[in-house]
Amino acid sequence: MGHMPRSTAPSRSNTTSGHVLHLIRTGDALTRADIGRVTGLSRPAVAARLTELMARGLVSEGAQGPSSGGRPPGRLEFNAGGGVVLTAALGISRSQIAVCDLAGHVLAHTSGSPQVEQGPSTVVPWLLDTWQELLAKAGRNADEVWGAGIGVPGTVEFATGRAASPPVLSSWGGVEIRPMVADRFPVPVLLDNDVNVMALGEHWARHRETVDDLIFVKVSTGIGAGIVSDGAILRGSLGAAGEIGHIPVHGGGGTPCRCGNTDCLEAVAGGPALLRHLAALDRDVSGIRELAALAQEGDPEAVRLVRDAGRRIGEVLSGAVNLLNPAVIVLGGDLALAYDHLVAGVREIVFQRSTALATRQLRIVPSRLEDDAGPLGCAVMVLERLLAPEAINAALARS
Repeated sequence: MGHMPRSTAPSRSNTTSGHVLHLIRTGDALTRADIGRVTGLSRPAVAARLTELMARGLVSEGAQGPSSGGRPPGRLEFNAGGGVVLTAALGISRSQIAVCDLAGHVLAHTSGSPQVEQGPSTVVPWLLDTWQELLAKAGRNADEVWGAGIGVPGTVEFATGRAASPPVLSSWGGVEIRPMVADRFPVPVLLDNDVNVMALGEHWARHRETVDDLIFVKVSTGIGAGIVSDGAILRGSLGAAGEIGHIPVHGGGGTPCRCGNTDCLEAVAGGPALLRHLAALDRDVSGIRELAALAQEGDPEAVRLVRDAGRRIGEVLSGAVNLLNPAVIVLGGDLALAYDHLVAGVREIVFQRSTALATRQLRIVPSRLEDDAGPLGCAVMVLERLLAPEAINAALARS
């Protein structure tokens, strides 16, 4: 799982078994000697904590590590196969469902198009059946499931696990998802905004670069941002942070938005708005992905629309850059398949309107994960909760 928010190593007096597991998971300690050196624990204390972790099947001591003379030390490894997590990145047009191991690696995966607009009563039974099928495909059982993570379009009250009311999808408003899942899988269930989980996935994919301040922008049917600040998702007091799609832009011509306002970024530069422009020119384009493909192939009108959408997005992002000073902006979603033209518009405005200091080292890059960002981010969300030192210590205390 790699990178976590910046923190200092625990002192000897409070280095628990959970902290030792964290060091092994992140690769900060590969041998018993490494643990002793990082934590200051005595050899018997290190042995006691490892014995506890090994008894629960969380850690193994296998192939030999690097030797500094004498008998080569055994290499400590986190047992990522010791359980699984269920993930679902639900989208209005497409959804990604997966079963992952405890390191976030996908064991089985499928894409689907459930009628998300119809609400949880329709989607959750489909989701539970799909997870059951994927578990069988991966050769795993329901009793190996540690937790489930779900990303949904619209604002989510993260602490309660409910979609806020009114969200983008009114049928999800205020519905308790956890009890619906717990009937089949009695495990912790975490729910978050779809763009937040994608941001978590992209952040994890960059953990070796120590990128702790990142904005992930999804440009598809809607436009939204997931903000990683100091290594953690910035959700705001009610889970509404990152709603850049509902910031008004100049020159929108009074375009109505589904949120009730006019000239919102999403209403002017989102996929449906661009498709309407093409339809007005008698261009029959089936969806956003086809529009992006046309732009990549050099179709002049598609290129113009995507680049102009990039400028509109850059207009809003320039304020976010001044406010948050990210190191990286990641562009994802279906329209980002026309990345070269989209990023040209974004860069033009962001570097023109943001401060020189905020843009000095700013990188604007494409998604590394594309469709995998959501499932991986859902896994990261669950595993950061279940494998946190405090959670591991509590689980060990119960056993």
